[in-house]
Amino acid sequence: MEKSVALDLINFEKAIASLWDQGKIPYPVHLSGGNEDILIKIFKEINPEDYIFSTHRSHFHYLLKGGSPEKLEKMILEGKSMHIFDKEINFLSSSIVAGNAGIAAGVAYALKRNDKTNHVWCFLGDGAEEEGHFYEAVRYVDGQKLPCTFIIEDNGFSVETPKNARYGDCDFIWPSCVKRYTFKRTYPHVGTGKFVDFSGEKAGGSSF
Repeated sequence: MEKSVALDLINFEKAIASLWDQGKIPYPVHLSGGNEDILIKIFKEINPEDYIFSTHRSHFHYLLKGGSPEKLEKMILEGKSMHIFDKEINFLSSSIVAGNAGIAAGVAYALKRNDKTNHVWCFLGDGAEEEGHFYEAVRYVDGQKLPCTFIIEDNGFSVETPKNARYGDCDFIWPSCVKRYTFKRTYPHVGTGKFVDFSGEKAGGSSF
């Protein structure tokens, strides 16, 4: 079952990558890849009523939360790849680096205050963990014992800059509300790594 789910995720991104390479998506697209297996395991712990806060790279998160592949593809073709929202499945995302951390903490506070059983899961990249507002959100969640888990998706790069070039060998130990997994990315930061000329009249025209 897990292998088939992973293959579905991979094939979805391959289809989106193909549309990008054909010049049919004239917007920034951040493709997932290389982290299928670990995400499948993580999402086994996530309940349907839980909240997901995702990043500019949100396709796998959305599909694993139960989002429709057809609905997701439509949003991507409309230029919404970096800010996918779906209230029906409690899914929100932001292209702002660590932009969802404080919002996730606020939702978790509201859930605790109202005696709800939902949990908040906030995904972010290793570049985002360097942001001050992530630190503040983590400190608040940990101090208030809020139902929120931050998951750092560590591919070793912030855009195209490796971690050791950003802060050397320095490492930081976060409290238990922060989890981390490492993976080797399939795609570069944006697109597929293939040059696409979007200047022609037909670029994107047939898909909208």
